Amino acid sequence: MTSAETFRAVRQAARHHRLHRPITWTDRYVRQAVAADFCCALAANFLGLLARFGTGGVPAGPTTALAFGIPVGWLAWLALSGGYDTRFFGTGPDEYRRIFNAGVSLIAAVAIISYATKAEIARGYVALTLPLLAVLNLIVRHRLRRRLHRRWALGRSMRRVVVAGHGDAAAGLIRELRRAGHHGLEVVAATLPDGHGHRLRHEDVPAYEGLDRIAEIVRMTQADSVAVLSCPELDGVALRRLAWDLERTQTDLFVAPAVVDIAGPRTTIRPIAGLPLLHLGHPELFSGLRPTAKAIFDRVVAALALVLLTPIMLPLAALIRSTSSGPALFVQERIGRDGVPFRMFKFRTMVTGAEHLHDELADLEDADGVLFKLKNDPRVTRIGGRLRRWSLDELPQLINVVRGDMSLVGPRPPLRREVERYEADVFRRLVVKPGLTGLWQVSGRSDLSWEESVRLDLHYAENWSLVLDMQILWRTANAVLRRSGAY
Repeated sequence: MTSAETFRAVRQAARHHRLHRPITWTDRYVRQAVAADFCCALAANFLGLLARFGTGGVPAGPTTALAFGIPVGWLAWLALSGGYDTRFFGTGPDEYRRIFNAGVSLIAAVAIISYATKAEIARGYVALTLPLLAVLNLIVRHRLRRRLHRRWALGRSMRRVVVAGHGDAAAGLIRELRRAGHHGLEVVAATLPDGHGHRLRHEDVPAYEGLDRIAEIVRMTQADSVAVLSCPELDGVALRRLAWDLERTQTDLFVAPAVVDIAGPRTTIRPIAGLPLLHLGHPELFSGLRPTAKAIFDRVVAALALVLLTPIMLPLAALIRSTSSGPALFVQERIGRDGVPFRMFKFRTMVTGAEHLHDELADLEDADGVLFKLKNDPRVTRIGGRLRRWSLDELPQLINVVRGDMSLVGPRPPLRREVERYEADVFRRLVVKPGLTGLWQVSGRSDLSWEESVRLDLHYAENWSLVLDMQILWRTANAVLRRSGAY
């Protein structure tokens, strides 16, 4: 068979697969998203017309044409903005960011076109309908994602992944994907280099030998994704050929870089001398005006929260004083940014002098790294236990945020005795201010292991963004209501 005949055979096989491939969860998700987006456009359109014109009807003209065009036009605008890109379904902020950008750009486009054509479009209708459309769409997409995450938690609609790489690295990725089930990736097989046999320790995943058999193993396991780990056997030429093989079956290819825990905004591909090099930017929190912007946002929001929550905090303080002896506030030294100590405020949840009883309870400790954990701590008062379950004991830390000792979002504020036991890499979590809440708060709080807490804190320090802070604040309310890991 000539090379031309081989090429035609490959293209025909790929075309046959596209025409006869089974419907996947991404196909269903796109259909659901399109239907939801269309309904949001209809609802926003109806509410905008009702608010601007009432029940008297819309006068004929450009406003009527815009009203008829918005439902379908919004779908087309979202498609052009990447709102249906399946790469971003279920994880990360990119899906939301694209919807937000589509809303902003559509408002700008309507304003520019109406100005350029001198069209008499009702400005009140546009000012209400288009922002409302974007907000409704963000809420509906969030609900779709939550439903998808619930399906993933039950083991449904999962991507079937083949992991390729050396044994220890493959085993580490398998454990991480199992821990983070909300990403919807299920490892169905591992492919190891020649000579490594089937050595995949402590993992009940089928292991195959031969990195040149990846495409064959994908077909055999009916996988739809391949995750390639960094290894010398899979160099640029081998990866290119693998991508060609996987293209025939529309199998996704993921390549894990050697660096870990670095979020997308910090990584860019820069073509240099014909080579696509991965460029890692410095963390956003350490450059430009971003630290100042974060500090201003923290203090303004904390000050407003203190004003609004004072009617709640004063009765709580009185309740603590009336049910146990001692002050309402508990003041304790914690270690802040760059290792600088500060005095942290909390509502007292333990008996007076509880710190002096620490050594006596060492034998009962739920040992985990450098943290002292005790689920049934006898020092906690009856009222204190309830305050901890609802995280109300942390409200006075808003004072620390206003003073600049803490941030609204950041790593957990550590004790001096904990910092003294840190390993070298863990000190990295001290490059940012500790937070009233953080990834540790929304990911399980005290139920987390020490290693997992450190990983989350380092991830936050390396990948901070204002969008990430907003997401954590949004998720904190849900974590408090669930009361998981609070003791």
